[in-house]
Formats: sequence, C-alpha cells, structure tokens
Amino acid sequence: MSDKMDFNELNEIHIDMLKEIGNIGAGNATTALSQLINKKIDMGVPKVNILEFKDLSEILGGAENPVVGILLNVEGQINGMMMFVLQQSSAHNLVNLLMGRDLDDFTEFTEMDLSALNEIGNIIAGAYLSSLSSLTELKIIASVPYMAMDMAGAILSVPAIEFGKVGDKALLIQTDFGKGKEEVKGYFILIPEMESYNIILNTLGIMG
Repeated sequence: MSDKMDFNELNEIHIDMLKEIGNIGAGNATTALSQLINKKIDMGVPKVNILEFKDLSEILGGAENPVVGILLNVEGQINGMMMFVLQQSSAHNLVNLLMGRDLDDFTEFTEMDLSALNEIGNIIAGAYLSSLSSLTELKIIASVPYMAMDMAGAILSVPAIEFGKVGDKALLIQTDFGKGKEEVKGYFILIPEMESYNIILNTLGIMG
C-alpha cells in the first residue's frame, strides 16, 4: 500500500478506526451535552459512513428539509471544514431542554435560543474534533463557528462549492442523543481537503 490513499481504498482496519472515532466523539459529545443541561442523556450507537456529497442531503431528510448547521473551518495538521447538523425539531428539543421549557414548545427561535444553539453546536463539534485529534495525534485547530438555518441542500452547498474540486467524499457520523420526546438526531460531517484525507488515513492505518 502506498502512502497516497483515498476513501475508495479503505480497508477494515481504517473503517474500524473511523467507527472508533465516531464512538469516542459521540461519547464525548453526550457527556458535554449532559453537563450542559445538567441531566443524564442516553446515546444510541453511532453510525459511521463515508459518503459522496450528493448523498448527504438525503441522509439529512432531503435537500429541502430545514436544518440547523454549525460550520467550522479546520486548520493545523489537517485542513478542511466540519459541520454539525441538526434537524430543526432536534434543535428545538435541545434548546427547550437547556432552557427547562416544555418539549412541545415549537415557537420561533429567539435571539437567546440562537445564541444557545450556537454554543451547544460549538461544544458538540469540539467534542468530536477532540476525539479525532486524540486518536490520530494530529494537531487540529477549529475556527469560530458559524451557524446557519436553511434547507439541507443550501447548507451543504457551502462545503460542496469550496471542497468539491479537491474531493467528493465526507466522513459522516450520525448520533442519536436521548429517547422519546427528548430524542436529538445529530450529524457530524468532516470534509477534509484531499491531502488531509491522506494524512488522517496514514495515521489510522498500517502503512506498508
């Protein structure tokens, strides 16, 4: 195996390591979320996939499905973009849990709600990036987060335009937090530049 790889050449060792990143990242995110709302949260088994850009919007409920996206640029030993995406119903659940409100309250987001969502997204995204950094021993620096509310297709067009020329695949970690009415479905999407793919995969696999 050469030092140059792409996600089409992943073997079982790489897939297992990527799943481990998903498990640890989701575990860290759940812990951070529990501390934030001061309540124990159950976590489902994370689903880890390598997907093409064009398939991401379907996973998020379709291109026209309204979602909340937290976007960060990633620098350091890897470069690219990462996103933490929530269905709008999940975003309402998160804010209501944090604010101690009735979970059936689906009024418009206030400025305070949006600020809280941005902070929650930043904390959860940081938990995933921290796990990726720990497992790969790579230095990863995240920019100040930018939050957007729009249809899934519009939000995903940002990284697609910026990184579509250098790669068409993303690492997707889908995590369910909580149960029943309190369930929150979250999607962590890492979109590295192609050179960064190789750096990540070289650190995860046994290179020959």
